[in-house]
Amino acid sequence: MSANGDFFELVYDICRHIPRGRVTSYGAVARAAGAAGAARMVGWALNKSGKVLPAVPAHRVVNRMGFLTGKAAFGSPDMMRKLLEDEGVKVENDRVVDFEKLFWDPLVLGEL
Repeated sequence: MSANGDFFELVYDICRHIPRGRVTSYGAVARAAGAAGAARMVGWALNKSGKVLPAVPAHRVVNRMGFLTGKAAFGSPDMMRKLLEDEGVKVENDRVVDFEKLFWDPLVLGEL
């Protein structure tokens, strides 16, 4: 497997730990993967995660301000919002309401 493939698999594993009803950021996933500064690479990995099994809850990863910047990867402009709202996450103007409260940090002891 390529280095990108290994990194992508690590990203997928981290994202599978994000609890339902919580969100994290591309940067937080990158830091947890040992690649601080690789937030864009996390985005590329998640963009390719649609057919990966076990499923990757990519809809739970947003930008550092809580905006749904990856929503175009979900096939419809409203799908990412709908998936989050189905888990109880409120979204207004493409931003997670109470982002700081719902933020899940994979590096916090006991989180990952």
